[in-house]
Amino acid sequence: MSSDSGDLSDYDNPAGTNGAGINGHVNGFGNGKVGSRSAAMSEDEEMPLSQTVPPRRNLKRKKSNYVESSSDDDTPLASSPAKQSTSTAIAMPGAAAATTVPSSLLPKSKRPGTKKEESDYEEALSKPAKKKPTRKKAKREEDSSEDDEPIAASKPVARKRKVKAESDADSSDEDKPIVKAAKKPPVKKVKKEEPNDSPAPKANGKAKAKEEGEDEGKGKGKKKKKKEEEQEEVYRWWEADAGSDGSVKWQTLEHNGVIFPPPYDPLPSDVKMKYDGKAVTLPLESEEVAGFYAALIESDHAQDATFNKNFFNDWKGVLKKHPPLDGTKITTFEKCDFRPMFDYFESEKAKKKALTSAEKKELKKAKDDMELKYTTCLLDGRKEKVGNFRVEPPGLFRGRGEHPKKGSLKYRVRPDDIILNIGKDAPIPVPNMPGKWKAVQHDNTVTWLATWTENINQSHKYVFLAAGSSLKGQSDMMKFEKARELKNHVDRIRANYSGDLRSKVMAERQRATAMYFIDKLALRAGNEKGEDEADTVGCYSIRYYNRVTVDAQIFKNIRIFKENKNDDDSLFDRVTTASLNKHLNAEMKGLTAKVFRTYNASATFQRLLDENDLEGATLQEKLNAYNKANRLVAILCNHQRSVPKTHDQSMEKMRQKYKGLKYDRMKLRHGLFGMDSKYKKVEKYQDDESDIDDDWIAEYEEQLKAREIEKAEKKFAKENEKLAEDDIKPQADSILQDRIKNIEDEFKRLAKERGKTTAAVKGNKTAEKLMEGIDKLTDRIKSFKLQMVDRDEGKEVALGTSKINYLDPRITASWCKIHEVPIEKLFSKTLQVKFPWAMEVDTEWKF
Repeated sequence: MSSDSGDLSDYDNPAGTNGAGINGHVNGFGNGKVGSRSAAMSEDEEMPLSQTVPPRRNLKRKKSNYVESSSDDDTPLASSPAKQSTSTAIAMPGAAAATTVPSSLLPKSKRPGTKKEESDYEEALSKPAKKKPTRKKAKREEDSSEDDEPIAASKPVARKRKVKAESDADSSDEDKPIVKAAKKPPVKKVKKEEPNDSPAPKANGKAKAKEEGEDEGKGKGKKKKKKEEEQEEVYRWWEADAGSDGSVKWQTLEHNGVIFPPPYDPLPSDVKMKYDGKAVTLPLESEEVAGFYAALIESDHAQDATFNKNFFNDWKGVLKKHPPLDGTKITTFEKCDFRPMFDYFESEKAKKKALTSAEKKELKKAKDDMELKYTTCLLDGRKEKVGNFRVEPPGLFRGRGEHPKKGSLKYRVRPDDIILNIGKDAPIPVPNMPGKWKAVQHDNTVTWLATWTENINQSHKYVFLAAGSSLKGQSDMMKFEKARELKNHVDRIRANYSGDLRSKVMAERQRATAMYFIDKLALRAGNEKGEDEADTVGCYSIRYYNRVTVDAQIFKNIRIFKENKNDDDSLFDRVTTASLNKHLNAEMKGLTAKVFRTYNASATFQRLLDENDLEGATLQEKLNAYNKANRLVAILCNHQRSVPKTHDQSMEKMRQKYKGLKYDRMKLRHGLFGMDSKYKKVEKYQDDESDIDDDWIAEYEEQLKAREIEKAEKKFAKENEKLAEDDIKPQADSILQDRIKNIEDEFKRLAKERGKTTAAVKGNKTAEKLMEGIDKLTDRIKSFKLQMVDRDEGKEVALGTSKINYLDPRITASWCKIHEVPIEKLFSKTLQVKFPWAMEVDTEWKF
């Protein structure tokens, strides 16, 4: 799948847009999956903390001799089959108890044995909309959702599973949509309806703003009318008639394909890497790959032996085709010195950082203008946003944790690597680099716009519509509705697999045990993985290391499954993902292991939120309660993460800010005492902020002074920049010096007040104003302390993954309305755009 068209490198094979899409996990540990193949292919955010894994022994395990022996009922008829390879696994403590919902906590209408209630989903659709969601600019959520697969691709099962690796989201900042969520163009009739005698705009700032930004009406009434019109243009697909059979996804589709990265920009002739102390002249193809590594020499990647080994092996392959122009033979990695290239890259970064805001805006505008046509498509005549329309540039594969291929070279993707999917009558887009598309198809049963295969893991990459699009929204809603449907079947399913735990047939007993783990431990399903995949884990067909309390029969079954097996044999050797999902589908149409996971996560979350009594709670107390419930679900689903490297630094900044707030309150208290000493006897003003002593105050005031001076200098520079734009003579430096002197005089006054209990009050503030300020600061201090606790408790848990994939967003929307919490406090703009259909539920809605 290579091409020679129009580029400098001939190592050009497909590379994915989502470089870390199936990269494994930090510290080599995985997600806790039933099986393993899909473990490496989805939700790669959900990496656990480093956890101790017992060393694997290759000793033959003897048949255990237990005091009690299994009864005849506990002895399956089938025996253990052939041995299989295994992989390491991780611990996920404390998850088992979280999924079981006591029937006493359920509403009477939802307890087992009661009459099946009418679908809340139908009720939600039948109710009139209360508020129309606006679509806003959305960042790409760092998400590797399993839902981002083509819905009805006609491929073999194994192939279809691999599709699940693909996501329309990428952690790269370059995958953020640029334009706002699609709306139909403003109706020009608005202008025609304006009175002919509209006065000409006045030559002032406000009039100018109207000229530039309010083309379709002047005056509040017309602006409001325009806004209402635009809101009505939003496609409210969740209110439309959903009569489709699910096979056809669209009737017409037009888009502009993908945008390729620019060609390699050569280094200046005086910037060269060194080999054995001597500068080396490289051809452009080899220089580009060397630059990939040079940019990372001060990162953790360059300190990794596997990363370095893979890079050097791949680079040697490029050097073989494109050897140094001066005849240098590069054979030893340790003799390579990439520092000159690194220094050049750093200097270029500094230059970009030093650009003025106007220059940065100009560059951004040029980039936005170039990419604008790629950001949207026409789906059935509606403009909708496209997700990851940028093809990732070539580079070095980073991987996660101990991925065996980290450091490998990601080839440049060309047009002849990419298959487009577009409407039959739509014009075929022209790629922005030389070459022709590999193929163009017109399949309206799938939702992707483009696809290719990356060279590192041979995984398929797809371009989908953005998270807030109608197709993605419909897929999300159907997923959560399927999980809600499981409520009506879960008791029967649990009873069935509980009965099979004593089955005489080994396959049935293993399947039932696997279902127990899927249900109670929220594990995923997957198959065995290859040696070239990262260390991710599962339940059957792969070793899973954890310590949990289980039912007695589960313990007996695991003991039986282990008999006559080595440590590297598969524990669940009679179960596959296909056979499990076939059985689940027989229990409930459309049921998969992931539906169990989504159901348990959402049901547990709803229960935990309902258990909180938040009457009279502050906003921050409500947020902490919400985040605590989210954390428990994240632990249940094993959405753990390594503690961020910047966590300690971040917490120290918060502690300093916390003390700063107490300092501000202290100065107000001292100002109040200076007005009238009687306030010293008032209890709520007697807090002496004992954790901020004079030494800390001196240091803090020096920091404040430095910040104030820096602020004054920046303001002075901006003022002069503005004057220069207007061809006005800039201000003299003496004006800046006077401002700095005033700042220094103020801090000298503050220094004299140290150790005293009274202070001067600036301005004409009254005692009432000071008391009001003290009360506000007291509330802020309490709230900020709660934020610190929340931040520290969440350092090892990834909350975003469950919000995106497993928690029904309607739970959050309803909870926010019940407790009067702004949705913006819990859902980013990205999530609000992704789940507009969920924002309109009422306070009565429950999962």
